Amino acid sequence: MSFTFNEKNLKKCDAILKCYPNKQAALLPVLWLAQKQQGYLPLDAQEYVAQLLDLSPVHVYGVTTFYTMFKTKPVGKYHLQLCRTLSCALVGMENIGHHLKEKYQLEHDSVSKDGRFSLELVECLGSCGSGPALMVNDSLVEHLTIEKLDKLMEKLKKD
Repeated sequence: MSFTFNEKNLKKCDAILKCYPNKQAALLPVLWLAQKQQGYLPLDAQEYVAQLLDLSPVHVYGVTTFYTMFKTKPVGKYHLQLCRTLSCALVGMENIGHHLKEKYQLEHDSVSKDGRFSLELVECLGSCGSGPALMVNDSLVEHLTIEKLDKLMEKLKKD
């Protein structure tokens, strides 16, 4: 195993563990912490968490792959999650997705060549009345249009 928590995150992990009745119950927040440190959850990070919490690696892998918030491969600096459910589809999500593919060479489950952007089509962002909806890392963008997307992408490219 090569992944380990850095000193700061080891202290955070200890604090997390104190909030739960047993170590195993802290799996989700500890996985979240590992992902924040690494950017995603490769197998060595999952194995580290399993060992830390006295869980089997296969159990941790099952949880990691069940929840869409956990990533098992690298994502871009800006991870775009485009809602593909009916509400957003009815108000233009498909045009947004096509534009991301044509102009920015981003397709579902891909990372741009420079590593700045990744795209994931997701089932729901809980913004059904204000779609199309897009998450950029932890920020929700509602009422998305192609023009609004282009302005956003230009701003992110400069960052």
